[in-house]
Amino acid sequence: MEIVRTLEELHAARKKLEGTVGLVPTMGFLHAGHISLVKKAAETCSHVVVSIFVNPTQFGPTEDFAAYPRDLDKDVALLKEAGVDIVWAPTEDVMYPAGYQTYITVEDVTRVLEGAMRPTHFKGVTTVVAKLFNAVQPDKAFFGQKDAQQVVVLSRMVKDLNYNLEMVVCPIVREQDGLALSSRNTYLDTAQRKAAVVLSRSLRKARAVFASGERSSRVIRAEMDTLFAAEPLVKVQYISIADPDTLQEVEKIDRLALVSMAVYVGKTRLIDNTILGKIDTGLDDLHP
Repeated sequence: MEIVRTLEELHAARKKLEGTVGLVPTMGFLHAGHISLVKKAAETCSHVVVSIFVNPTQFGPTEDFAAYPRDLDKDVALLKEAGVDIVWAPTEDVMYPAGYQTYITVEDVTRVLEGAMRPTHFKGVTTVVAKLFNAVQPDKAFFGQKDAQQVVVLSRMVKDLNYNLEMVVCPIVREQDGLALSSRNTYLDTAQRKAAVVLSRSLRKARAVFASGERSSRVIRAEMDTLFAAEPLVKVQYISIADPDTLQEVEKIDRLALVSMAVYVGKTRLIDNTILGKIDTGLDDLHP
């Protein structure tokens, strides 16, 4: 496994790879969710490249960029064990050199949900991922369903900019109690960690109500709100039930619907989602 820091090193290492190349973009502090993406890439591609870069342009001025957890040595050890070919860990100066001024903006699907709460977030995401794609030239790129809106936004970018690659979206990986794996889970204390399970509980409730025949978004959202109201450590920022392609809210569910949310558990902001009308083994296999 090669660990490269500069573009020149990356390009030299990339030239050695014959066959298909899968890219797994990450911000490091890797957990089992990231490794599941690496394993999927290894199953379907000849070679795997993993990028590790905490991207400053996708953090707002009051967000946790400086405090975001980092452990490059541990990440490298995990990726070596997983059989990765190249780890690209560029510095901020490599990605955004002095005088940098070019950004990519995707329009409609970034204006709602996370985009409404974090207005500069997706401009940073699309820009950095475009730079990763340009540098690595992958055949496939692997992303997790946990960041559902990010998947929609990046898929639109790939289509609109004619990238010659396949977006592969992999299921959410969860703890045994249902909490979606996230690097930010490390911020939670014991009481908050226990309370955070209400996210997956609310999604299971939404799936159960939908399975019973209910198609009103208002009714399903109300059932979810009841669970959140019973958790004093949790504050809901939004609950959305939307078209999974356009991210526009739906009143009556007559096809697949993306249920997504952002909540604060203490000071930690967590997101989660499921798609109604589609099997979700990560939730459906859990006991109530």
